[in-house]
Amino acid sequence: MHAPLTIVIPAAGASSRMRGRDKLLELVDGTPLLRRAATMAGAVCPAVIVTLRPDDAARSTVLADLEVTILIIPDAATGMAASIRAGAVAATPGGLMILPADMPDLTSPDLQILIDAFDQSPSRIIRATACDGTPGHPVIFPADCRADLAMITGDTGARAVLQAHQARITLIALPDQHATTDLDSPEDWAAWRAIKR
Repeated sequence: MHAPLTIVIPAAGASSRMRGRDKLLELVDGTPLLRRAATMAGAVCPAVIVTLRPDDAARSTVLADLEVTILIIPDAATGMAASIRAGAVAATPGGLMILPADMPDLTSPDLQILIDAFDQSPSRIIRATACDGTPGHPVIFPADCRADLAMITGDTGARAVLQAHQARITLIALPDQHATTDLDSPEDWAAWRAIKR
C-alpha cells in the first residue's frame, strides 16, 4: 500500500540569472527541462502539480499534452514560497514532494527511491542528498507538515519548515550529484554540458 502523495514542481520563477534565456526551456537529451521534470514525476506518481506565472505561454506549451495540473501563481514574483503555499493547498490529501524543475541530473528511479522510503515511514520528512551526504532535493513532507508549508513566505523555499522539523528528517543518498545539481546561469549550463559530453 503506497502512502498518498502529490508531487509539486515549482516552475513560476523568473530565471533572472539566465540573462534572457529560460532555464526551464533549456534542452536536456532533446527535451525542455520543465517537460522532462513533469514527465519524470508523472512516471512515478499520478498526482503532479506544476506552478506557473500568469501568461507564461512558453512554459505552458511544453506541458500541453501531459497529465499534470497547472496552477497559476499570481504572486509568483514574491518568491518560491508562493508556489509551495499554493501547491500545499491544492494537492490531494497525503504527503507532498517538492521537486525543483531545474535539476537535470534527477531521474524517475531517483524519485522512486524517495517514494519507497516515504512509503516505509510516512510520518518522516524524506530528503535527498548527494552521494557524499550533502542535503539537496527533492524533499517529501508528510501530510501533517502541509499546514506549515501553506504559511511560508519569501524566496527560501521550505527551509523554515525543514528547520522546524529537523528531528524528523531522514536523509536518502541518490547517485553522484543528482540531488544537488541545479543550473541557474548560462555558465552553469555550459559547465554541466561540458561534463556530460
